[in-house]
Amino acid sequence: MSLPAPELLTQPAAWLAPARARLLRQVGVARRQRVLDLGCGSGAVTPELVRRAGGGVIALDRAWQALAADPAPFAGASRLGADAARLPFSAASLDLILAQFALLWMPAEAVLDEVRRVLTPGGALIALEPDYGGLIEAPAETALREIWLAALARAGAEPLIGRRLPGWLAARGFQVRVELLPELAPAEAARFDFLRDLPLTPAERAAVDTAAARDRGLAGWGRLAHLPVLLVTATRP
Repeated sequence: MSLPAPELLTQPAAWLAPARARLLRQVGVARRQRVLDLGCGSGAVTPELVRRAGGGVIALDRAWQALAADPAPFAGASRLGADAARLPFSAASLDLILAQFALLWMPAEAVLDEVRRVLTPGGALIALEPDYGGLIEAPAETALREIWLAALARAGAEPLIGRRLPGWLAARGFQVRVELLPELAPAEAARFDFLRDLPLTPAERAAVDTAAARDRGLAGWGRLAHLPVLLVTATRP
């Protein structure tokens, strides 16, 4: 599986912060004693978990180079290089797992089997995951949804993870609550840089460059690119 650019993992951290903080409060993060940052990447969210959790935090990612590049974000947490589809924890040993734009890049169904195995009864998974199939873009000259879908799939991601995740969790017996990220903001030109980092065909790359050039002539709400993000809380019975 191809690794995403670091920005694809770290950029969402700031604009998802209010929603993430609310979900963590709802599951009582301060009383959770063993917390896993699943697919932590370079540690964009790990310091928040260390600060707020009632016990130890483990930052896990398959790519050890992401864990080792800068140790500062992992201060106070344990770093662990491991495959999320084969979690190196005993059954019912964790009570909170956070995944943010991470299941997108994983074999999600196999990972969810492991999540259910390692969570204690009453343990919770918080997942903030996108649904690129619902991408809203305007004007039409800057719309690239089909290229996003194709390029993400080519990179080994599941671009529809957001819409599929609740059903997969319910099928595994989780109690599932789902919200949508409510805020809409004017589009940022950085989205084209993110897309260019994915494996594109020459024709797709040309289309991205054309859309980016047209986008530069727009301002504020004259351009729109809203990626639906599903905010999922799943509790193990």
